[in-house]
Amino acid sequence: MTGAVFYDGERARRRTVSVTIGTSALDIHEGSDWVASWPFGEIRRRDAPEGILRLTREGASSLARLDVADEEMQAIIRRNCRQLGESLQRERTGRILFWSAAAACSILLCVFFLLPILAERLTPLIPHSYERRLGTAVDNQVRTIFSGRICEEPRGLAALRGLTGRLQSEHGPAEVDVAVLDSRIPNAIALPGGRIYLFKALLDKAESVDEIAGVLAHEMGHVAHRDGLRKMIQAGGTSYLLGLLLGDVTGGGAIVIVSRYLVDSAHSREAETAADDYAGRTMLALGRPAHPMALLLRRIETGRDEDGNDFRVPAFLSTHPLTDERLKALEKQIPSRPGEPLLSHEQWRALKEICKTT
Repeated sequence: MTGAVFYDGERARRRTVSVTIGTSALDIHEGSDWVASWPFGEIRRRDAPEGILRLTREGASSLARLDVADEEMQAIIRRNCRQLGESLQRERTGRILFWSAAAACSILLCVFFLLPILAERLTPLIPHSYERRLGTAVDNQVRTIFSGRICEEPRGLAALRGLTGRLQSEHGPAEVDVAVLDSRIPNAIALPGGRIYLFKALLDKAESVDEIAGVLAHEMGHVAHRDGLRKMIQAGGTSYLLGLLLGDVTGGGAIVIVSRYLVDSAHSREAETAADDYAGRTMLALGRPAHPMALLLRRIETGRDEDGNDFRVPAFLSTHPLTDERLKALEKQIPSRPGEPLLSHEQWRALKEICKTT
């Protein structure tokens, strides 16, 4: 018998009681009055202050509890009540599951709703000099991902620079660095800071200068609208939030994740429409049609490389989704007067062979 504190769960009155250990139950008395008898198999433990063993009875009121402070009695209760910790464990497990689910839901809400809004607001505030430094870090990872070399055959490089200059002459972004990456994947990407990559496989599939010029003007539109930076902010925020959830907030691998995201994920429909409009206006200003780019998109729509194998990473249509609306809009953009060809026949052939080595 020992002193303890009992709350019956019906009234807030604190009752000083004595506890007796029977053959199969714990008996509670207040003075000479019997209060309750709790079978050992129904007694469970609850969280309590240091030095207190707080007990409840399974099936009784959730507010009913017995606080035992005597260490000797606590030891006796633990020996007799074999299922003492089950309720506490279930309670802790339930809390862990609840808060884990809540954290996961909040992260998903941030990723899909908050981060796009935040990226939209932050992008105009970031200096171009800082964007270029970010773009350099991403550029290094992109080249590692594709394990490709930069194609620099002199005549092809001169043709590429000439085509870039013609497109830039019509309201093009001032700081653009265009290169061809020796890759078997038909793709084109614009990185933060103005670096644009045309992939060799895309050049191989192109049948005219206007097709490649349209793609290049489209990517210039992404550069002018800073879409790569916007996606990078979203990807970086996503990486950080996942790091919080998984226990890695050091930023390890963040640039790799962001680079992969920039290559693999599609721009929003609004961003693609704006880039198409930019490309259309650029091509029309030069007296060239915009719809050849649509012809190139159709040609690579099968999603297979020149050997008939599936692409290992998304191709141009995966990162630049082709919709009927985009096709129709591009096909309508035809100049009233045709302008001069953007490259001569010799220059076009040199551009197509820019990845050849002597």
